[in-house]
Amino acid sequence: MAYNLQPLITILEGILDPGQPRWVVDENNPHLQSLLDKATSLQQLLDKSSLTKLDTQIREVAHRAEDIIESHMVDRMLSGSDCVIFTLSTPDLQQVTRDLDSLMEQAGKLVEMECKNMQRELDSAMEQVKLVEMEDKKMLSSSSSSSKSAVVVGIHEDLTQLKDRLTSMEKKREIVPIVGMGEIGKITLARKLYEDPLIVGHFDYRAWTTVSQDYNMRKILLNLLSCIIGKEECDQHMQKETHELKDVLRKNLFGRKYLIVLDDMWSTKFWDEMRMYFPDNNNGSRIVFTTRESDVANYADSSRSQHQVQLLSESESWNLLRQLVFGEEDCSPELQEIGEKISGVCGGLPLAISVIGGLLSKMERSKDVWKKLGDNVIAAISESDERCYSILSLSYNHLPNHLKPCFLYMGAYPEDYVIKGSRLVRLWVAEGFVKSNGERSLEEEAEDWLKSLVERNLFMVRNYKVNGKPMCYSMHDMLRDICIRKCGEDKFWYVKNGPKVTFSNPRRVSLDISNGMDDINGSTESVSLTRSVICIGRGRIEFPYGAFSTSRLLRVLDFTDMWFSEFPTEIFEFVNLRFLCVYCNSNIPRGISRLWNLQTLITNRHFDVPSELWQLSELRYLKVYGIELLKDEEMNYSVLKNLQMISARVAEDATTYLDGFLESIPNIKKLEIGYNLQVTSTVIDLSHLRKLEIFRCSYWRVLPFIEHYLYCHFKVIFPCNIKKLHLFRCGLHLEMLRSFSTLLKLEVLKLSGCIFISEENTSEEEENTSEEVWEVAEEDVFCSLQFLYLEGLDLVRWIADETNFPRLRHLRLYFCYNLEEIPNGIGEIPTLQLIEVEECTKSIVTSAERIVEEQSENGNYDLKLRISHTRDW
Repeated sequence: MAYNLQPLITILEGILDPGQPRWVVDENNPHLQSLLDKATSLQQLLDKSSLTKLDTQIREVAHRAEDIIESHMVDRMLSGSDCVIFTLSTPDLQQVTRDLDSLMEQAGKLVEMECKNMQRELDSAMEQVKLVEMEDKKMLSSSSSSSKSAVVVGIHEDLTQLKDRLTSMEKKREIVPIVGMGEIGKITLARKLYEDPLIVGHFDYRAWTTVSQDYNMRKILLNLLSCIIGKEECDQHMQKETHELKDVLRKNLFGRKYLIVLDDMWSTKFWDEMRMYFPDNNNGSRIVFTTRESDVANYADSSRSQHQVQLLSESESWNLLRQLVFGEEDCSPELQEIGEKISGVCGGLPLAISVIGGLLSKMERSKDVWKKLGDNVIAAISESDERCYSILSLSYNHLPNHLKPCFLYMGAYPEDYVIKGSRLVRLWVAEGFVKSNGERSLEEEAEDWLKSLVERNLFMVRNYKVNGKPMCYSMHDMLRDICIRKCGEDKFWYVKNGPKVTFSNPRRVSLDISNGMDDINGSTESVSLTRSVICIGRGRIEFPYGAFSTSRLLRVLDFTDMWFSEFPTEIFEFVNLRFLCVYCNSNIPRGISRLWNLQTLITNRHFDVPSELWQLSELRYLKVYGIELLKDEEMNYSVLKNLQMISARVAEDATTYLDGFLESIPNIKKLEIGYNLQVTSTVIDLSHLRKLEIFRCSYWRVLPFIEHYLYCHFKVIFPCNIKKLHLFRCGLHLEMLRSFSTLLKLEVLKLSGCIFISEENTSEEEENTSEEVWEVAEEDVFCSLQFLYLEGLDLVRWIADETNFPRLRHLRLYFCYNLEEIPNGIGEIPTLQLIEVEECTKSIVTSAERIVEEQSENGNYDLKLRISHTRDW
């Protein structure tokens, strides 16, 4: 790739920023500013061209500069001073500056030659990409709908046939194999089937896992159990042996109608090992698996025919490409002629067509640009037998420079790994990939980059939030193969248990330690210049003594889904860290303030957090569940201007210090506050937090030997930008409920275990005198609300109609044992897609069924109803 100098630029800008309190740069030392100017100029030159010939030289010079500067920074930080004078002026740094000068000169000449050698069309196309992306940033809400309704061509008949097989009257457990060559669309078909509303409502349990050639049985079992019993309960079985996990799976499936999807099954050995743990309950359970091998399908069940997925025809191929590029718009005859040639050489492979479509959708719709790309596609295929790899590589090669490292970052994760987009964004920021752009935050910029990778069909959206926006992402296995190859070529990741690599002292290390950490020290012998370590595995382990002890320049240390008995204090030596994720059974010890540069801290519940945490001025994301607000009246909260998320617990006698805490987080976007005492008169004023979008407040203290929970009663003054609101075990004044309708951007409202009270009832017995009625007045309109969740409320009557919730998409009722019925007018909401009823009375179920039936009679077949575990109260 054209090497990205942004990490070096980010480091230099951080040191030279006059607003930062840590570093004092000697005014007589001009080398840092000179280095920043040259790196910025070279990056701008690279961004304007497709130049790759100087990649190796640029990477080596940039890495050398980072090593010199960050080594000096670490030495200074470990000295213990709160404010350090940056005095670095070495011959090595001066040589780096001269090297950048030389590279600038060479790059300028090569770019000039590139223009003269008839590459103007490609440059024009790349400029068009940038223009389109700038326009995309102005479109605030198009991503979720466009991503979720991905274009699917040629599988409608397959879906119909498979849905019929899964929902047939046959009671015997049935095996349904989906067979086809690689990249033909088996996963897409299986995923569409798995997520179809008809299928979702037909089975008690659904579970999806990927098998693959070199499968890990323990990992597969944990994946299946996570889907069936939930991750929290699944974690309780982490210490069990594989044979014990199999028994847990069988017991949970026994007596239930289930759907299991086994993706990418290669051998009969796996089926032999697992078949007895999928019980035949004679209730219509189904097992779907995808495979390239017909023999595997026949072995699993030879009594029924396998479902063969065919290549797309030429007309289907062009239809898919046309829809990806033009949507509902018309395509000119001259572009159609070129487009049909491009789709034709893709060999009917949907993935190849989708990726090329994503690339064309970002380019200028001109004959010259399309012809240039078409020639490249045809040439790549004719020069290589690896048809699909050649096509997909073209899409990577045409990525803008700033997106290439973001694409390659997925190479750290195993096949079919699903990761939250918010986590990817924070990792990219910690790596220094993201450039500040005016008033927009780094995270907002990175979210647009993530959206762009999805639009180019390089990332897949795997899960959505309740408001319909993308939440989790993965990468197709063929694209991951390309990603891994490119990582090796560009020395981007060393992947333990991945392909063999020959480079030493890798910049980034990914370790899959699902089977333990016995060899972790052997994997980290030559990592003195490594910046990122991501360890992927599940289980409770001990932090290996001396692990990464030479990696003093680490920026990212991510232990995903792993648990330590003690907080590893060795981490406090990694003073260059920007991102730290570690879960353990102990409190965070003193010493955390040594991590000056820390931006993201993710760990589990800690009720004794040292006050020095507030000295970490660079913090952007703090997920330390239940931080106790400090009660020391002399404690002054430092202003954390970059902090965007925090979860805090208000201990007894600490409510008077809440205002000071809120004033210290002026740019917070997500705030969680939990009380462990009964509050009856607190006013939480959030009006000054103008960037706040998500707020959760809860009262979670449960006293022993009492029949009733206590509740937290308070009033909240909200800012206007609130999008998501979750109140748990709170007393709700009707006036506050009415105020929610004034939040014009509110998309998600969750009320869990709350009681409804009147203004005059504020005593300790108010739960016994609650009004039990929520009457939504005609003028109270929740104009943006898309998801409404009501759980465990004391509500008896709910009075509302379609005008109160004009954009509601999803209504979920859980354990509402007093509620008489759902307002009939709710069914008239034109956007409503799903009503979920779980652990509720039969009267609620009856009202929900009546609503759906009436809508069906009126021609509205889009409204779905999902019912589970009805109570006969």
